[in-house]
Amino acid sequence: MPRRNKILVPEARKGLDQLKAKVAGTNNPEQAKFEAAAEVVVPLKQGYNGKLTAEQAGKVGGRLGGSMVKELVKMAQENLGKRS
Repeated sequence: MPRRNKILVPEARKGLDQLKAKVAGTNNPEQAKFEAAAEVVVPLKQGYNGKLTAEQAGKVGGRLGGSMVKELVKMAQENLGKRS
């Protein structure tokens, strides 16, 4: 059964998609996973990717998720610095 991450604030979807595109270096959030896959040399393609190993899939998701978290932390630190 695939695990789906549920956004706690549905209104944040657009902002998260923009962040995903930004950290992947593209303008299109749909292309972000393909950009991340190319960076870590994983043969991700449109459509069915059932032949990818768990390790390969994790490299793509980890690259995107990790970069998004780093960027969110950076944004929070900058925001806190402005309040002082």
